[in-house]
Amino acid sequence: MRRSKKKDFSKVIKKQNKSWFHRLVSGAFLAPSVLGVLLFFVLPFLVVIYFSFVNNPVAKKFVGLTNYINVIQNGAFRTAVGNTLFFSVVAVPLAVILGMALAFLLDAGIPLKSELRSCFLTPLMVPTASIVLIWQVLFDYNGVVNVAVQKFGGGQVDWLKSSAGLLVIILLFLWKNLGYNMILFLSAMGNIPKDIIEVAELDGANRWQIFLHVKLRYLSPTIMFVTILSMINSFKVFREIYLLTGEYPYGALYMLQHYMNNTFASADYQKLSTAAIYMSFVMIVIMGILFWVEHHFGKDLEEE
Repeated sequence: MRRSKKKDFSKVIKKQNKSWFHRLVSGAFLAPSVLGVLLFFVLPFLVVIYFSFVNNPVAKKFVGLTNYINVIQNGAFRTAVGNTLFFSVVAVPLAVILGMALAFLLDAGIPLKSELRSCFLTPLMVPTASIVLIWQVLFDYNGVVNVAVQKFGGGQVDWLKSSAGLLVIILLFLWKNLGYNMILFLSAMGNIPKDIIEVAELDGANRWQIFLHVKLRYLSPTIMFVTILSMINSFKVFREIYLLTGEYPYGALYMLQHYMNNTFASADYQKLSTAAIYMSFVMIVIMGILFWVEHHFGKDLEEE
């Protein structure tokens, strides 16, 4: 009995040693990534928070919420926030809905499916500078679109220097991102259980009911992921607008990134830091809402 107890005890010790060894090895592999995140993300963000509460990086006098009040009362900041919000509210849902619609269209087995898929993925391989050049050729005052409009009896429109410029940027955003969203939805649709769809069809469910109660529920994690990805990409559209219109575009195209870029150029770090905190707070709230919605709709699937 004593020998068996000693053997069992030695086995427990060996298992504990192995678990500690595996933890050390895992920690060693994770350490570079953790240090990189702390050094290049967490630490700079803490510095940004600090700058938002001081008058400037030199004097470093604590001013409380003064910077937050000044930034939110700034007219340029309000314009930038309004334009960015409007663009995201319009462009992001369109990117998600149209990407899903294209995925369902290609999944239906239409002719030339491979060719169409390649066409929608082509913008991903085009550099940003080339995309801007294409859009300049299309929407310049003497560009292709205005030539076509004149042939049909319309007048010339200075697209990038009018309220219609936002429509041009939305079209650019969709043209660039729809293909990737479509591929993500196609991949997710391949994981929907076929037997559940067959059972629903045998029970007399029509296509709309199958889409709403089966496919949409199983696609909810992908919808959330594509929404977050599209929202992040909507903030990156500043690159295209900047190359098309410069630092100070027409009012409707003045985005939050323009405000932050121009503030950085003027070395007004306290305003830049405060604007970044506002932007981070809004993003955290939106992410939280999206995760809550996805958890609410996908909870019954996890229980199954």
